[in-house]
Amino acid sequence: YSLAYINQKLCTLGNVRVHGYDNSHSHHHRYYMGKEEPVEFNNYEEIAERFEKEWREIHEKIKKHDS
Repeated sequence: YSLAYINQKLCTLGNVRVHGYDNSHSHHHRYYMGKEEPVEFNNYEEIAERFEKEWREIHEKIKKHDS
């Protein structure tokens, strides 16, 4: 799987991935503002829900900043 939020205006590091999760390179990991960290994987649905929740938090911060 690969879930990614890409926005070149917010992050130019880590293939401009602002936020994401994937299991490439035979391990589960999370990207956030160009940094990578391992994550525990129980099931895809849990990762997808976590990704969406965190994306919404990022989106809210952007909206507040642009106001």
